This record gives sequence, C-alpha cells and structure tokens, in this order.
Amino acid sequence: MISDQTRWAGILFLPLLLGAQSYVGSAVCKTCHPDVWWKFYKNPHYKSIASGRERPERTGCEGCHGAGGEHVASRGGKTTIPHAFSLMSSTQILNDCLTCHSKDVSKANIRRSAHTDADVVCSRCHSIHKAQTRKFLLASTQKNLCYQCDATVRAQFDMPSKHRVNEGVIDCTDCHNPHGTPAATWRTGIRPRMVGQAPDNEEPCLNCHEDKRGPFVFEHAAIRVDGCESCHSPHGSMNSKLLRRPVVYTVCLECHNGAGTFGVANAGVVIQSAAHNMLDPRFQNCTLCHVRIHGSNTDPNFLR
Repeated sequence: MISDQTRWAGILFLPLLLGAQSYVGSAVCKTCHPDVWWKFYKNPHYKSIASGRERPERTGCEGCHGAGGEHVASRGGKTTIPHAFSLMSSTQILNDCLTCHSKDVSKANIRRSAHTDADVVCSRCHSIHKAQTRKFLLASTQKNLCYQCDATVRAQFDMPSKHRVNEGVIDCTDCHNPHGTPAATWRTGIRPRMVGQAPDNEEPCLNCHEDKRGPFVFEHAAIRVDGCESCHSPHGSMNSKLLRRPVVYTVCLECHNGAGTFGVANAGVVIQSAAHNMLDPRFQNCTLCHVRIHGSNTDPNFLR
C-alpha cells in the first residue's frame, strides 16, 4: 500500500511537473478536503465530473476555483486559490457563476435585479459545499434567507389574512424571481420588486388563481392596468381576502368616487348610482351584487 508520506510527495511533486498554474483534478482536492469531496456527488455541480467530457477549467472543484497547481504546491492557503470566493468582490463572484449559468432564462436579468443593485450576490444565499436544502443549494431555508433582509414582509406573513409561507404551503419564489425579471405588461411596466410572471407575462397571482385570468369580454381596468395590488396586499393583511381596507366599499371608492379626473365623462371610471346610499349596510358590500368583480363575459357592471 502507498503510505501517506508517499502520497503527499506525489501530490506536491505534481505541480512541479505540470507548472504552478496547472489543473490537477478534483481527486487531488480530496486529500485535504474530504468532507467536501464525499458529499460532492450529491451536488448538481458533480455532473461536470460525471460527464467526463468537460474541459479541466470546467470540471469539478477547479471549474469554480481555478487551477489548483499553486494551491497544492504551497500546501494550502486561501491566497493561493485563483478564485477564493471569500476573498472575491461581489462582481467577481457574479461573473464566475454566470460563466456557466448565464444561459439560464430565469437568471437573464440578474445584473439589473434589486439584489445585485443592493450588492447581494450568489454566495449570500447559496452554499455550494454545505447546502441546507435539497433544491437550489440554499445556505438556509428559503423563507429564512429572505427574512434576513425583508423584516417588514416577515411581519406581514403573521397577519390574520395571509399567504401561507410560514406554514410551508408556498415559497417566496412561487411569486418572486430573486434573479431579476423582465418588464411587466401590467402596472404600466413598473414591476414590483422582482415579482415573477405567469404565462403571457401576466402576474404570478394567476399561477394559482386561474379563474381570474380571463380574457374577459368586460375587464375590470384596475386589474388589467394596475394589477391585483390595487385592491389586495399580497403578503398579508389585517383584512379578509388580503384587502387593503377593512370594508369592501371603501376599496371600491378609491376609484369610483367621482373626484378629480375620475368618472364616466373623464377617465371612464363608473360612479355608483345615486340610488346607492353608502351609509346603508346593504350597499356597503359591493361584491354581493357585482359578483364578477375580476371580469365578466356577460355584464359590463360585473353583475354576473
């Protein structure tokens, strides 16, 4: 059997034969980093080794960290790793990851995403060697990663009416794309922070609420133009159905009030009939009559 001393001598002599900037292969890394090596076969990046067809600079450990010749010859040390992520700038880390991942459509807008603008890059959320989740190599559970920065949103998910993220029913990425998104076809193209899209570039709400998609013969302009957020608070609300106001008619009167440029003669927003006494409780729940408030194929007033 080969002794440890002989094995080390062979490893240290290899860079001298090939040059300090040479690629030594991932098997050499196993000698000092067995904890990383023995788990690496579970990692999606392992396919660069399993395929056997990738170039040395795209294979295994050296595919991300660069040639290991100098690192081996120096018997370790972060400064001898060409791409030591803990010593690299945010831009360098992003460029390294995009060497392979730039072809992914979901990451096409990452350079102009809110995360990149805030100097939050791949290694802040992902852990290649010690991932805590089965999917996406996340450094922690998805909601905990998001909550580190979005404390206000975390509080909203504790409200009585909410999307059940804390319960594990949905994840943040069911609605958001943390790598950035293209321009929207709703809300005048001003997409909220990294909100994803459904088919036809519509709001991600329609991925689950398909009955609200349409197309409808008579569309509610507030939904088509401003989006669901014009009436609903998407993360959580103290009001039922995630509404922005506690009483239904007060939501409707934000537009249907005849003030300013609103109204039939101006912006086309229909004002409630004079027969509607908003002090009368029977008129205060608008959706009792206007049951198709998200859109209708039969009635312009959404009565059915």
